[in-house]
Amino acid sequence: MRRRDFIRIVAGSAAWPLAANAQPSNKPVIGFLSARSAKESAHLVDAFRKGLAEHGIVEGQNVIIEFSWADSNYERLPAQANGLLARQPAVLISFGGDTTAKAASAATKTTPIVAIFTGDFVKSLSSPAAILQASAT
Repeated sequence: MRRRDFIRIVAGSAAWPLAANAQPSNKPVIGFLSARSAKESAHLVDAFRKGLAEHGIVEGQNVIIEFSWADSNYERLPAQANGLLARQPAVLISFGGDTTAKAASAATKTTPIVAIFTGDFVKSLSSPAAILQASAT
């Protein structure tokens, strides 16, 4: 499975809570928590936005995306996760590894979390879709 296909799968899985939690007068919020910097993740954020757009979810038109970047300062992640959750997002995207995913899951038991892993972790699996299957069990 190619990286673009993987991003599309993740974007699709992030879309279902938006439809379920959308309010007629307000745009739903996607919280995006990353251990990385905005600069080093720019190409991945572009792919994420493109994947959402392919499912009719366009930032600024029908959804708001709140980004929070830790800039490799992992101690900031729990506070940043709580800050994003204060915006009552329909879904929280955890990007950048298990430390980010753990901070997100420790901060909420009610908001859906989509964890995106890249790098060697994904390469070690037979297919990136296995991440989604493993997280569902």
